[in-house]
Amino acid sequence: MLPGESGGRRKAMKSRPRWMARVVCVTAMAMMMWPGVRAARQAAPAASAPPDMTPVANPVSGFVKAGVARYQKNMVAAAEAMPAEKYSFKPSPEMNSFGHLVMHIAQSNNTFCAKISGQAAPDTKIAESDPKDKLVAMMKDSFAFCSTALANVDDSKLGEQLMLFGNRPISRGGALVALGGSWTDHYATEAIYLRLNGILPPTAQPPKQ
Repeated sequence: MLPGESGGRRKAMKSRPRWMARVVCVTAMAMMMWPGVRAARQAAPAASAPPDMTPVANPVSGFVKAGVARYQKNMVAAAEAMPAEKYSFKPSPEMNSFGHLVMHIAQSNNTFCAKISGQAAPDTKIAESDPKDKLVAMMKDSFAFCSTALANVDDSKLGEQLMLFGNRPISRGGALVALGGSWTDHYATEAIYLRLNGILPPTAQPPKQ
């Protein structure tokens, strides 16, 4: 036996009970926790099925047509949220009024959907100075026209050229994409006008209980 070896063994033997006690304690805690962990695993809901990644027919026109109802809901709600006396509101003198924005949305919808579908646009007379009720009704009618006009539009003629604004040709697919983009831009503008008047836009409202 080497010098000092017996002393080292005695120290190891003295420290061993504390080390073993820790192991026993941790093991006991793990055994007590395991039934709860196992029960939680058994009670956990099964993983949801993976999303359906099957290719869809008419992805471009189908996507835009699916947005008609959603944007109609939000944009009409925004127009209705603005008080009638605020339809003449302009963020600055050189900017358009809120009434002009609502009128423009209705006219834009009618133009886009008529050109894309080949149907005649509704013959409507509207001015930004018209009362709120008439402007909102025109916006609703324009979305109804889009829903009907786009019903038979598919992706088979996306490459065809058409005249949308002035003499600038654009493909039917490009016009569909531009229509969807116009809804995003117009709703964002409505939301800004509402917030400048201390009104929360429809999509910023807290969920109803």
